Amino acid sequence: MKDQHGRITVVEKRNVSKIGMALWVLTFYLLMLSGCATQHPLLPPATGQERYSTKYRVAPGDSIQLFVWRNPEVSTSVPVRPDGFLSAPLLEDIPAAGKTPTELARDIEEELSVYLREPLVTVIVNGFVGIYSEQIRIVGEASEPQALLYSDEMTLLDVMIAVGGLTDFADGNAATIVRVEDGQPHQYSVLVEELIKDGNIAANVDMKPGDILIIPEAWF
Repeated sequence: MKDQHGRITVVEKRNVSKIGMALWVLTFYLLMLSGCATQHPLLPPATGQERYSTKYRVAPGDSIQLFVWRNPEVSTSVPVRPDGFLSAPLLEDIPAAGKTPTELARDIEEELSVYLREPLVTVIVNGFVGIYSEQIRIVGEASEPQALLYSDEMTLLDVMIAVGGLTDFADGNAATIVRVEDGQPHQYSVLVEELIKDGNIAANVDMKPGDILIIPEAWF
């Protein structure tokens, strides 16, 4: 409202200020909404389809079946202890964790050769816990955060299916993958929500052994 001299009154100035503040809040809210549909602006996106393949390595908690040809009295099943070693008939404190079944079999053959003539050993792994460096960890707003044993050619979609998707409070498009490359940790952004809710298959990326998927909580 203007006074008799055409000047804007104090009440009118207050109304203009309120309208300006409301427009600023609305603009900020819209920017936040648009930001939820894009990747983290400060991180590079995880791109490309790189197929990773790895040989299974024995881990603490695995059950090892030892078959020694023509020596049934030595053949047995034993657990891998938390310290990564195993013990069996004629064998004491054999390091097992981190070795492939074939590597472990050759080491056991060498140990048994002191007592047996040209032993032939086969190692069969049961349990499949997997060493920590090859597990995929999912933390934050997944329905079932957990550590998964990496499987050949595992993708982000496979991981999200395994953890039951996102919670109602997740900001899936702000998710990141922490990945060790050349001995250094690197962080990449991924669009989890676009992948599993919008069906954007382009957002599906390959996982790598040792990846950590972090899914933050939404701000609102």
